[in-house]
Amino acid sequence: MDHSELAQLQGTDSIFTGLSPDDWAVLASRAVRISFTRGKELLVQGDRGDKLIILIRGSARVTMLTANGREIILAYADAGAVLGEIALLDGGERTASVVATSDGAALQLGRNALKDFVASHPDFAWVMMQQLARRLRTADQTIESDRAYASGPRLARYLRRLIRVGDEATRLELSQTELGNFAGMSREHINRQLKNWEEAGVIVLEQGRVRVIDTEMLEEIAESEA
Repeated sequence: MDHSELAQLQGTDSIFTGLSPDDWAVLASRAVRISFTRGKELLVQGDRGDKLIILIRGSARVTMLTANGREIILAYADAGAVLGEIALLDGGERTASVVATSDGAALQLGRNALKDFVASHPDFAWVMMQQLARRLRTADQTIESDRAYASGPRLARYLRRLIRVGDEATRLELSQTELGNFAGMSREHINRQLKNWEEAGVIVLEQGRVRVIDTEMLEEIAESEA
């Protein structure tokens, strides 16, 4: 992947949004390129946040281990994703782990390297603050929106955030109990809602896992108000 592709792949929530290919060339020169195999822990929950990674090939899963030992899947990441930046910026412990779901490669950028880049690109510091402010605004809006939604639409919205759409169907690697923990709903409520959706042909339950077969209907439920 070249620097132009990395620039184009940055979403609106990336701290590196707006960097030019030339900026990416400078950033990459300060980073260390690493290769990884499927199953490799790229970032570990609880570790000190002294680096971030930028996926340039392959995919990964972001997970969190709860106090009772359950693993919750928070997100999936593909090429271009920037991971671990919050712990790098605030110096705290990582609140989640990143595990490779395929072979791939990444750029690993340390705190000092990022500081040097910011020092040589002062405008980037302002852009980065804007991106973090947008994230905070989005998080606040999500919290308020979730409070206003009934449990069914709220669960659909959580499912929508977690799924990955494939060629034929979408499979969520998350048990019903884990999903309940993540969505802040009881297991009984989760089971009842998922059973209703299964009967309606929205999802299929496979050995305690969820597979979405009608993403359009899930989208409609997520956007409904009752």
